[in-house]
This record gives sequence, C-alpha cells and structure tokens, in this order.
Amino acid sequence: MKAVRFHLHPTTPEQRKLVRIAEALRHGAIVLYPTDTGFALGCQLGDRDAIERLRLIRHLPHGKPLTFLCASLKHIADFAYVTTNVYRILRRLVPGPYTFILPATKAVPHYAQDLRRRTAGIRVPNHTVSLALLETLGTPIISISAVSEEEQSVAPEELIERMSTQVDLIVEAEPYDFVGPSTVIDMTQEPFRIVRRGAGLDYALEVLPDDVELA
Repeated sequence: MKAVRFHLHPTTPEQRKLVRIAEALRHGAIVLYPTDTGFALGCQLGDRDAIERLRLIRHLPHGKPLTFLCASLKHIADFAYVTTNVYRILRRLVPGPYTFILPATKAVPHYAQDLRRRTAGIRVPNHTVSLALLETLGTPIISISAVSEEEQSVAPEELIERMSTQVDLIVEAEPYDFVGPSTVIDMTQEPFRIVRRGAGLDYALEVLPDDVELA
C-alpha cells in the first residue's frame, strides 16, 4: 500500500493538512518529510513500535542512538540537561543545521537514547514546514536522515518514489533548498567536540569556544 502524500505550501503550510499528519503520527505512522538538512524519516517520540519500524526501514542496529527534532529551544530543556554556558551557545545556533548531543533527562525514552552514555541527539530545524509540523504535533519527532551520507545526491522525486511503499505519509513542500547533513556537536562535557563536520560549520566555530575539538 502506497503512502498518503501531502503537498504543503513551503512558507504557509495548510493547518488542516498539518493536523491530519499530526493525528496520524499520534497513531503510529511513519512520515517522510523535508527539513533544512534534507528529507528525514520520522515518528512520534514516545511510540516504541514506530521507532522499531523506522530502524528496520533504515537498517539501523538497536544500539544506534536516534536524533529527535524539537520545535524550539524551550523544548530542548525538557529533554536534556543544559548548563547556563551551553544554553547561551544554543541560543545562537538554534534553529539551524546542528545536532546537539546532550545528557538526556528522564523524559527521553530509553529506546530513543544512547544507553551507554545516557545522551540524546537533539535538533531544532530551520525549516518552516517541519517546525509547523512539530508545533502542531506538540511533541518531538524522532528522526533519521532518509538516506545515508553516501546517497545525499539522490533526487527528491526518486527518494519519494522509493519510500512510497515503506512509509505511511509523505510530506512534499517544494522547492527543496537543502543545506546538507547537519554538524554534530557533542556538548556532554568540555571541551566540546564536533563529531561531524556538516552544514553551518564555519558559523558554529565562531560561536563555540576556541578549545572546541574537531573530529
């Protein structure tokens, strides 16, 4: 069975469509949707069965931690322990193409975090449609890039067709001005460490302390 496709306006996404997508996510749906860094696969944070389906689609091992997207910096503090110093830095980088690895609070289900380190990868996208969906849903969306780093050049139309029988919903909102994979910053201890060099790296280096470590 093919996924239900929703075409949303890129700057003023239709609320009635957002409500339908959010309602489906609350009932276990998996969605392919655009973010600032590319297409992502997503499901509701607290839905263990949907998370397992997402792992199967992307062939992810159970031990691999997942990232979740939040609507704002305010929501990050609900799911991660953030020091005053870290908060000041996040204020300058959010929203944007950055994934922050932070100590997870008890609000993060164990199956959505790195159990060895008790951390979570958290991001606030700089993308009108994904932010609108997050606001409508009211909870974070567990997300993983829809393609591996080696497949970043796959055209949106090809990816949508490939995923149309694997997911429940597809969100389309052209044009797709993706900036590429996010820069991943481990902020669990100081000095901070850039785990992956990605989009927005130059600005991140301006904001982060001089002793930040580069992978």
